[in-house]
Amino acid sequence: MANTYSQINIHCVFAVKGRENMITDRFRDNLHKYMSGILRNENAFPLAVGGWRDHVHVFFELPPNLRVSDLMRDLKAVSSKWINDNRFVKGKFQWQEGYGAFSYSRSQRNNVIQYIMNQEKHHKGKTFKEEYLDMLIKFKIEFKDEYVFDFYD
Repeated sequence: MANTYSQINIHCVFAVKGRENMITDRFRDNLHKYMSGILRNENAFPLAVGGWRDHVHVFFELPPNLRVSDLMRDLKAVSSKWINDNRFVKGKFQWQEGYGAFSYSRSQRNNVIQYIMNQEKHHKGKTFKEEYLDMLIKFKIEFKDEYVFDFYD
């Protein structure tokens, strides 16, 4: 009997609802570690989790029996519950609906990992809106402005 073999490298990006700068230094690293654990529990192998004050990047190997949409739904639900249960923010924390999902080959993995792990430096010169729209354009993903994240400049 033959086995299933795969290597599916997925980079997902999602934002805080209202695009508020709620992910502070106080808990950002722990959030990223917690999200890595959620990915592992879902049998996805985390390659990098990072982000900045208003968004998160997750890069992982996706098992062939799991849908990206299911994984993102669970990752966002469980992590927002963790943030709220630990009262890391005033009021109720939520992620915006939707996410961007981008696939990469194995030869691109190190570049993507470095990119995600250097988000603080990266966002000294580029807004999340610029970053996200650049990704959509780079991957030739057609989009309508009204259906992209709510951006508040």
